[in-house]
Amino acid sequence: MSYRTALLSISLALASGLMLPTITLAQPSLNELARDVDRAESMRAVKNLQRTYAHYSQYGLWNEMGDLFASDATYIFDDETIKGQAAITRYLATHEGAGKQGLSPGAVHTQLIEHPVVNLSVDGESAKGRWYGFFLLSDNAGNASLQGGVFENQYVREGGKWKIGVHHFFPQYAGAYETGWTNWKGQDLGILPYHFTPDESGVPIPPPVGAAPASKATLEQLEERIGVMNDESLVRNLQAAYGYYTNRRMWDDVVDLFADNGVYEVGGVGIYSGKAGVRKAMERQGPAGLAHGVLNDRLQFDTVVSFAPGRREAHVRGIEMGMLGEADQGQGFWEINVYDNRYVKEDGLWKVREMRVFPLFRADYSKGWGKSRIIETAQAGALAPDQPLPAADAGGQDRIIPAFVSTHPVTGKPLTAPAGMQLVATQPLTGAIAAPAVKRTGETATRIKDAARRVMMATAYDGAEHVSDSYGFFADDSQWDWLSEIFGKQGTKQIPFAGYYTGYPRISKGLFLEYGDPVSLDALKSTIAFHWRIQPYINVAPDGRSARVRTYLFHPNTSKTGSSTLFGAMYPDDHLILEDGIWRLWNLSLDEPYFEMPNWKAGWAGAKDRTATAAAPRPAPVVDPNAPPRPQRFIGAALVNQYRPNVPITGLGRLQEHFRGGTGEAWDWPKILPMWWGYKNPVSGRVPELFLPNCVPCEFAPAMNMEQHGYLLPSTDPVKSDY
Repeated sequence: MSYRTALLSISLALASGLMLPTITLAQPSLNELARDVDRAESMRAVKNLQRTYAHYSQYGLWNEMGDLFASDATYIFDDETIKGQAAITRYLATHEGAGKQGLSPGAVHTQLIEHPVVNLSVDGESAKGRWYGFFLLSDNAGNASLQGGVFENQYVREGGKWKIGVHHFFPQYAGAYETGWTNWKGQDLGILPYHFTPDESGVPIPPPVGAAPASKATLEQLEERIGVMNDESLVRNLQAAYGYYTNRRMWDDVVDLFADNGVYEVGGVGIYSGKAGVRKAMERQGPAGLAHGVLNDRLQFDTVVSFAPGRREAHVRGIEMGMLGEADQGQGFWEINVYDNRYVKEDGLWKVREMRVFPLFRADYSKGWGKSRIIETAQAGALAPDQPLPAADAGGQDRIIPAFVSTHPVTGKPLTAPAGMQLVATQPLTGAIAAPAVKRTGETATRIKDAARRVMMATAYDGAEHVSDSYGFFADDSQWDWLSEIFGKQGTKQIPFAGYYTGYPRISKGLFLEYGDPVSLDALKSTIAFHWRIQPYINVAPDGRSARVRTYLFHPNTSKTGSSTLFGAMYPDDHLILEDGIWRLWNLSLDEPYFEMPNWKAGWAGAKDRTATAAAPRPAPVVDPNAPPRPQRFIGAALVNQYRPNVPITGLGRLQEHFRGGTGEAWDWPKILPMWWGYKNPVSGRVPELFLPNCVPCEFAPAMNMEQHGYLLPSTDPVKSDY
């Protein structure tokens, strides 16, 4: 029996005044450990496969995209269906690429694909995955558009390689940039089929069946593979942290993430060296802190990580979408960049050695990326780069392709640039990073047991991410029972303006009273609000049974009437637990929107200060106006009076000092909302000004503390690499 399916014997011991769990795991055999490592690696491989698809799509690498598909794969886009890998490759080249590899000068084909809920099959040889897609497109004649929807894909292992078996994209909205998007084909939209239940979202890797096959892997090899997965989690956290600090122009914290000899390359501009240089590079975006009306959101999508032998060096690549501007000046901008970074492990902590950011475009919001391309050049004076741009990295913004983290994941071949384009960032900017010679020692049984614990930590990252994302999907569809079911027995959810409700029955009833009856599964909706929970920063407890998660809420809205908008918010510090073998939400708290659009034409730069009022309710979720009348809704104080929460929001004091749902003055964009944090700087340990050492309501309801229920509270301090 695998250690994951064995019963846990948990005893509580009094230590330092806290109830800390001692956990006894059934001892797996080496073969069982090898099987579990393979299944955990498969989960990561599937997610990296889909993100790699997004990377190739961005540069029109249609042949390479086609090679990601299984031989008998199916490609479905709305009502079009293509069968077979060869036919899919031809379709991509002809339908998307006008019959040629690569993109024409000026064209944009950025597909942001994130927010995964992936489930491995029992036999470990196939998987299903649900994702959001948000596409920024334009041709070479200045015609820009947007498109978005949901993927429900299937994956198979064929010839030892993970491949896409079924690509099924359900477009939900689209439109020309000038007008914004509307519902796909102007139609009402139905609830899309789910491949998972609420419980299944918390079991990404199901228990295996039968005896583990014989493995040729040595214990040392398995330990190294486990180390790769856990280091990947830490590296992804570091990249996410960079994004969050950049959003707030927290330049001290950004600089802390870099090694002393770190460098920052700005594509088309030059190189900034050392921590002083990194600070200069950051201040090109503006001074530290956000003044009234300043937006600097730089969202990190589709991060893919690869490691050099020895795991002291990592290569990190992804796509950054910038939503930037100054509302007070009526200025707004879009940016799409590719980050192509090199990390180093020093004294067990991952740090940025090289950050290389290559702009694909910067566009004035009022014109869009079809008609506006702003080219940045090196500044003179105090913000001038320390070194010129390397000759090998020069070239037009849309004519260069930042290097990929590894060879093609299916063919194993290195990628080459299409005609008229060139690969850049192919050589490091700083010196070699020596790989350590590691020889692990110790008693075999002890090492196997410890390796099993570390596998639990690796799978915890995925379990926490997927439950977090399932919350977004269920919220989109107004399925309050499903949403409530992903909470633990003592799980607690904040309902804005009211407070915290504990346990499935109370969460569900509170949501019904707040938002009305759930939408029928066969109903059609004229409007949808999408809850992308992206850029996760996930700290896992050492026993792999609890986690803390920070996510950004990217929130596009669509309707039949053309009122397309989006806003950005934050879930600053959610807590999750492994309960009866299923990952569940323990606590969910949300900060309210940090920016909003008054309408599509004006964008985030069109917002003006509103008349100061007491904290006002947030508008109700977008619902179908043609649906039958719903029961009376109770919002904020009315909900508290009708159905009192376990912890009213008005009792949280300083912990809820934020706009909408807090106490005191309402802080609407373009006012700058204070931001809370559930972790310290992952390199320096710098403590943020508004810091959450525990879950938001825990101070006021001690029974909500994880420790009281036998769970370790994941660390808020910098986390060192396991090995």
